[in-house]
Amino acid sequence: MAGQRAFSLAAYAVQLANPTDFDGWRDAARRLITNEVKPEDIEWHVGGDATELPAPTPGVELRVSREFIDRAAIVACHSNGERFALLYRLLWRQRSEPHLFRIASDPDVRRFEAMEKAVRRDEHNMHAFVRFRKIGDGDGERFVAWFEPDHFILELAAPFFVRRFTGMHWAILTPHGSAQWDREKLAFGPAASKEDAPASDQSEEMWRTYFANIFNPARLKVKAMQSEMPKKYWRNLPEASLIPGLIAGADQAAREMIARMPTMPAPHHQAIQAKHWPAAEAAAETEAQSIDALRQQASQCRRCALWSEATQTVFGEGPDDAELVFVGEQPGDQEDLQGRPFVGPAGKIFDAVIGEAGIDRSSVYVTNAVKHFKFEPRGKRRIHSKPNAGEVQACRWWLVKELKLLKPKLVVALGATAAQSLLEAPVAITRQRGQAITRDDGLAVFLTIHPSYILRIRDPQQAAAERARFAEDIRTVRQMMAG
Repeated sequence: MAGQRAFSLAAYAVQLANPTDFDGWRDAARRLITNEVKPEDIEWHVGGDATELPAPTPGVELRVSREFIDRAAIVACHSNGERFALLYRLLWRQRSEPHLFRIASDPDVRRFEAMEKAVRRDEHNMHAFVRFRKIGDGDGERFVAWFEPDHFILELAAPFFVRRFTGMHWAILTPHGSAQWDREKLAFGPAASKEDAPASDQSEEMWRTYFANIFNPARLKVKAMQSEMPKKYWRNLPEASLIPGLIAGADQAAREMIARMPTMPAPHHQAIQAKHWPAAEAAAETEAQSIDALRQQASQCRRCALWSEATQTVFGEGPDDAELVFVGEQPGDQEDLQGRPFVGPAGKIFDAVIGEAGIDRSSVYVTNAVKHFKFEPRGKRRIHSKPNAGEVQACRWWLVKELKLLKPKLVVALGATAAQSLLEAPVAITRQRGQAITRDDGLAVFLTIHPSYILRIRDPQQAAAERARFAEDIRTVRQMMAG
């Protein structure tokens, strides 16, 4: 009775059918707000007595963005008892404050965003930490999982499992409700307890074996691991029993792993090299007296496997007597198709920046550390994939010969891969950027970023700042050439 007296203090008491009855909230909110019912005059609750709500006022339009509705549906899954009141208050305020969500410091907006983030995180955890256990065999085979979410996310998260385990007959039990998929229809039912789920099955040993084999002791960061795999979920994860022991033995395991690492190529590598490389190497040693001749030889390069998927070799271009050479990482998609270096999006930034610095591209030589495009197919697109150390080393053979013929005054390494190829050692571009390192043979190598890095920065202001810094590096190169 005390609860009913508390609700009766408000002009309207809205009863929602269940904790995630967002459709019911939308209908009630539309009725109330078109009748100018203020947020403080409404009580929102699940179950119990409710007052009769007025019909929507005819002719009164309620305009709200689709983005707000979609995000509000997420917040409605939060376990906070004030969530529906918060949503109505935000809806009310947006009529007079259409740009409310641009005010990041607003308390209601901050609370909304924190609740949305918490629900999304809980959904992610459910996707990651649900472990099905098998019960029955043959036609009676079922898979059941127990999970304890912080919020009312079951209906939000369940479609993921339908897509992932379409061919399984499964059920997920939680304290808030249950979901069941019979290979045709997804249905939701009442809450359950942990005792309703099986305690273990034969697949748990497979989980433990898999986890033990993918555990990398050399990259262990306990706090980061516990952040991504909170301890509250460990009791339901078969592999969690291994974690304390793996952490305790991580240092010794890392030392053993390092000790097992090979320091020299396996013997059969030499046989492969002997089969594919000698003819091209011998021809280049005796015949390549010009960049054009070297380019022709490189068109038949088979020094690593990248040639088999690439369209063509993308060799350097520019004057044979260029005093300034720019070395990038590898060709991109457009370079691979056109057969020329730096003609894609990164090349456009490169051309613009060196032009602003007073450097004529036609006067410089531009090439890459790796001459074939390495990529991963993704639908109709080809996505750049970073060349590994072996591929860089194999292609360095051509770069050495380019520089031997060109005899430049200065070489600019655009990015870490180019620097590694030119200096034969890993280079931290972020720490050594803007420096010129003189090699043992006297050649100066200036270090800066690859212009593609600018393209990967999403924030426009940060991208503009990085471009300005890159331009400053190129102006330094121009001054070095003039000195």
